[in-house]
Amino acid sequence: MEKGTLIEFRLHGERRLATLDRPEGKKHWVVIDERQQHHKLHPREFTYEVVGVTYTPSKIPNFLAEVEPLLDPSNLEVAWELLVEAGDAVSCADMAQLLFSDQSPPLCYAAHCLLSEDKIYFKQKANLYEPRPVAKVDEIKHQLITAQLKQREQEDFLQHVKQKIAGETVEWLDSDRTRLAILEKLVINPENTTRAAVEILEALERPHNWQSSLELLVELGWWDKHENLFLRRNQIPVNFRREVLEVAQQCLDSPPPDPDSDRLDLTYLKVYTVDDESTKEIDDGLSIENLDDGRQRLWIHIADPTHLVMPGDVLDLEARRRSTTLYLPTGIIPMFPPELATGPMSLVQGKVCRALSFGVLLDEAGKVEDYRISASLIQPTYRLTYEDVDEMLQLGVKAEAEIQQIANWAQQRKSWRSSQGAISIHMPESVIKVCKDDEITIDVLDDSPSRQMVAEMMILAGEVAGRYGQAHQIPLPFRGQPQPELPSEEELLQLPAGPVRSCAMRRCMPRSEMSITPSRHASLGLETYTQVTSPIRRYTDLLSHFQIKAHLRGQELPFAAQRLQETMQSVTEAASEATWVERQTNRYWGLEYLRRRPDEVWQALVLRWLREHERLGLILLEDLGLELAMRFQRSIALGDRLQVLVSHADPRQDVIQFREMVEQQAQATTG
Repeated sequence: MEKGTLIEFRLHGERRLATLDRPEGKKHWVVIDERQQHHKLHPREFTYEVVGVTYTPSKIPNFLAEVEPLLDPSNLEVAWELLVEAGDAVSCADMAQLLFSDQSPPLCYAAHCLLSEDKIYFKQKANLYEPRPVAKVDEIKHQLITAQLKQREQEDFLQHVKQKIAGETVEWLDSDRTRLAILEKLVINPENTTRAAVEILEALERPHNWQSSLELLVELGWWDKHENLFLRRNQIPVNFRREVLEVAQQCLDSPPPDPDSDRLDLTYLKVYTVDDESTKEIDDGLSIENLDDGRQRLWIHIADPTHLVMPGDVLDLEARRRSTTLYLPTGIIPMFPPELATGPMSLVQGKVCRALSFGVLLDEAGKVEDYRISASLIQPTYRLTYEDVDEMLQLGVKAEAEIQQIANWAQQRKSWRSSQGAISIHMPESVIKVCKDDEITIDVLDDSPSRQMVAEMMILAGEVAGRYGQAHQIPLPFRGQPQPELPSEEELLQLPAGPVRSCAMRRCMPRSEMSITPSRHASLGLETYTQVTSPIRRYTDLLSHFQIKAHLRGQELPFAAQRLQETMQSVTEAASEATWVERQTNRYWGLEYLRRRPDEVWQALVLRWLREHERLGLILLEDLGLELAMRFQRSIALGDRLQVLVSHADPRQDVIQFREMVEQQAQATTG
């Protein structure tokens, strides 16, 4: 190399020409570009060298002026078509001769520029370029077209986002929906941040995290401000698949043959269904029958969806997948399609309905003396709410003496279970509901006589079902609970009566367990028990119905022990997830309710310590039935009542903080 040699190098990725000026040390050269700027370069940084002719920096612009008109990439396609069949590699000089019929320095450099920038037709090998095979060129062209389309779609998406945020009406394209789905996935699975999500957020100049994606989705109106992330992150199905809905419609249009054609006709009985006013899935009813010998038989009628559902069919598998109906503040997500769950599966007032009826004779103490279980036909007489029944019991309505009689037997049952070691724990229970305009209401359920009556009858049906399964060695989803180690009576008496004492007992209660063999249920005081009273909304109850009804018909059980065990395991896992979603969703809306009321004073009861050394305890907001953590700023005793304000609440981050008001502040606020 000599002074004046024209070379090419890259500066910040940009192609630059310069002439050699002088050596610098043993290995470097000082070069001068057309802007008279000096650069110190190693020869390996040279990307092209013009051989045989020398230049001065002032000649570089003229050299480039000769090259510029020749840089048409389409010329390479013609050259490739001529060379691809033979597959011979060419130099820049060869390409200049082929394209321009000359090998002058500007023409050779133009060929170099075309070849070095080409990503389609030629591949560099050392100082030569060989034509790519036809298949490879087609593949690269397809990739480039795809990339260009993606770029256009990205630009369209960014424009649509800006328009939507500006308040304009936007018709989202399929490509837009794909990108919005990418952002959804980031929110649902924050640990898995994809490159595609980062590119979208980067283009929108937003932080690369799930919170930013959530804010954008809400801002665009794609998601609701209070989108239920617990549902989405746990992949709880909200809507039913088309196949399931089609089968449901077939059941409505052409009901399948009833497998129990000889049902016991109990339509002569007066049947009461008792539920909350908002309940649509009515799955239990109560009757009492006066026998000729003067005794009374209690009847617990349970909705019988098995006249429409068979083990292993589409409806059954869908219910198994869902495992349970979810009751959320914003509404329910049913286990069965609502057209069935609230229609032919429910015990609808005035209609002849199919049921599984448990007829029970109790002795004077409330112990089961005799029972029968029958697939039946009933005709619900009254659709009552808990408030209706409480009023009837209070007024002693003589025309409906049956209600009082059922309530009396319920009290006997409760007393008998207590004598068997049943453990009663009463804690306030809140019901949170959200209206369409996001108005939140929170009501505290009373442990009223009507609720106690219904609960006792449902427990009775569960005991009878368990007894039947045990007596006939039928594998069922039996529920048991180990005996808890409760605080001593002396320890309990040291705690204030009511929620504080109940909370201490609740902490000692072990989880209930499910097994295909019966075991004692400690808190219910029963030696055997299985849940059977909610087959429309709890799949394990439906399993019990399948098993019991098959045995009543004298048929082979649909679930052998091993298969039942496996099915129970998968269902209980799904049900646990659903329960967690319910609990977290209720907590979210509870915190949102409090967030909206920063100036309201709440009466709080200190229930127990979470970390006493940090003064972190659990409080009960008595007006709302909500249990929440609070850090105290002074010495506190269990059972103390405080007046507190919400100092900070962020439902999305699951954070709430309280501050205690001194008496004078509380009086000023409430006054």
